[in-house]
Amino acid sequence: MKIRAATLGAFLICVSAALWGLDGVVLTPRLANLQVPFVVFLLHAVPFLLMQPFLFRSYGRLRRMAPRGWLALALVSLTGGLLGTFAIVRALFLVDFNQLSVVVVLQKLQPLFALVLAALLLKERVTSRFLALAVVAVGGAYLLTFGASVPDAAVNAITIRAATWAVIAAAAFGSATVLSKLLLGSLDFRDATFARYGMTSVMALVFLVVRGIGMPIATVTDANWIIVLIISVTTGSGAIFLYYFGLSRVRASVATICELCLPLSAVLLDYLVNGSVLGPWQWLGAGLLVGAILRISTHGEERKATLADDPETSGKAGDMNS
Repeated sequence: MKIRAATLGAFLICVSAALWGLDGVVLTPRLANLQVPFVVFLLHAVPFLLMQPFLFRSYGRLRRMAPRGWLALALVSLTGGLLGTFAIVRALFLVDFNQLSVVVVLQKLQPLFALVLAALLLKERVTSRFLALAVVAVGGAYLLTFGASVPDAAVNAITIRAATWAVIAAAAFGSATVLSKLLLGSLDFRDATFARYGMTSVMALVFLVVRGIGMPIATVTDANWIIVLIISVTTGSGAIFLYYFGLSRVRASVATICELCLPLSAVLLDYLVNGSVLGPWQWLGAGLLVGAILRISTHGEERKATLADDPETSGKAGDMNS
């Protein structure tokens, strides 16, 4: 039964990662006529409303949640919900359909930030091996974004801004990955998804009011509503729902491998839908980035398993990577 559960969990994470690739390359860029904060609100409020008939019992379980769970929920909603979504939507809008896959693949830096945050929270030692792999990952991200050339601040201004926002999104989503594990300790994946979308909707609404943007519903076209609804039931809450379900059944190393479906689907869809093709140096950068992140994540899990199985070291604090 455990093998079946793990297989199902891995499959669902693959599906959710592929859906996020579809979202970043095909769907969200079609909302570029709207203001970014308002898009963030719509992408959380609409799915939250659609969940009401199915998950209304979650309110009762949320009322019984401990303060620690509420803190984890607030932090996940702030990082992975409000900040992460704002940053990635901003990055996608900036590139204006020009190699959207670059922005999406840059999100693969998020495990790097997740492991750094885990080290800070768990007081694990950051080793030279981790730092070396982190340098490789950052170098790969540079090649993916700019190729082998030195970026000109004037010529590459939009690319630099888009890449910066993509990295901010990676940091936010990476932080949310660590915090989601804490949240899943208080809620199951259904309640966690419901609560995260509800709290992020409230945070986004507050942001709209404070910034004086209000609710520009009149700017939303019929085509926009169709895209928002598609995102709501597939790549948005649907993908998060599948991801939480899968994450509760597999180890982090397995989840990291499954999440490779994100860059693969992004590159493929960007070519099929937008005709964008990565250059040789960008392919090299993508390979270095994904390979380094994969090695960082899987080695960390292998190290933990080794320490747990060794009676002489199981009681000692383990390194993040050795």
